[in-house]
Amino acid sequence: MDQKLKTFEIEFQLKPSVRAIDRFADKQPSESIRRCRFDRYPRIVQVVALAIHFQDLVDRGEIRNHADLARLGCVSRERMSQIMMLAWLAPDIQQQVLGLPKTPGGRFPVSETALRTIARVASWAGQREKWEGLAQS
Repeated sequence: MDQKLKTFEIEFQLKPSVRAIDRFADKQPSESIRRCRFDRYPRIVQVVALAIHFQDLVDRGEIRNHADLARLGCVSRERMSQIMMLAWLAPDIQQQVLGLPKTPGGRFPVSETALRTIARVASWAGQREKWEGLAQS
């Protein structure tokens, strides 16, 4: 039984990691790599958007509770609770956070921890006061 070995070729391009780009400082990275690296929405925008989306899934009955979300997202229940706490923010604060512009490296002076502290305030008026104080500093 003479079996022929079949061979095949696969072509693909590897994109350099950020660290690889930094190693070759004399070579300028392409515009697309620079844009990808430096123009990002702040992390807090992404987390607030997730919280709103997850809350919508629960409200529509597609997901039973936060524990199911945690299992599906492969995160702990504690982390899911932290994310979902941001859905408690006043709608105008959520809108302001979601409207934040792209920043270099995706960094923004307002942290998720600070935003969760605001979300713990029961009244939206109190949240707005804390948000204004945070935004001014």
